[in-house]
Amino acid sequence: MADGKAAWPENDILKVNTQPLIQIYSRGAVPLMLNYDEQQVLDGLRSLDSQVIGAIYDKYFPDVYRYVRYRLRDETVAEDIASDVFVRLLQAAQGRRSPRSNLKAWLFATASHIVTDHIRRTYRRPTDVLPEDLLDPSSAPGDEFDRRELSRKFQTAFGKLTSEQQHVLSLRFGDGYSLEETATVMKKKVNAVKALQFRALAALQRTIGEVSYE
Repeated sequence: MADGKAAWPENDILKVNTQPLIQIYSRGAVPLMLNYDEQQVLDGLRSLDSQVIGAIYDKYFPDVYRYVRYRLRDETVAEDIASDVFVRLLQAAQGRRSPRSNLKAWLFATASHIVTDHIRRTYRRPTDVLPEDLLDPSSAPGDEFDRRELSRKFQTAFGKLTSEQQHVLSLRFGDGYSLEETATVMKKKVNAVKALQFRALAALQRTIGEVSYE
């Protein structure tokens, strides 16, 4: 189009592979986020501005993906769920139900709900998959069993945490967010986040022993 914006066919998000579609719309959208204005972005989202939608995807997809991956330890599922978060955002925008403030909090809250639903459907099955981020390539082959066992214990213990406890640990250690950033996303005070994190780590330690996070 002459104004540089792609048309957004009604309900098109329900019929196409969302990821490449948004990636196409994101071309030329990066400068929009260099001077990030939350209200401008939210207004653009509500008007289904294709450049704004692409820029939102580019800015937030990596964080949402890391968050989901930390909670589920499955790259493929994490990609699917992270993509679903943005499909739901587009559906909300089309239905005039898009967030009015704190877009990041909306995205992570939606991701948390989808993850919780996924766990309810599929969790409690033992897995032999060892997350690669727990592997040390320099370790001896004899250490692999211990690492698998630690991974299994961690996954079991993590799955027993409350959804809110999983949420705070995923933001803090999966995405590396600061206490202040986590408090903003969770809409809590910093001291409340500290207390929630402490209780979550204490619960993990009771199950798998001392766990150290830098």
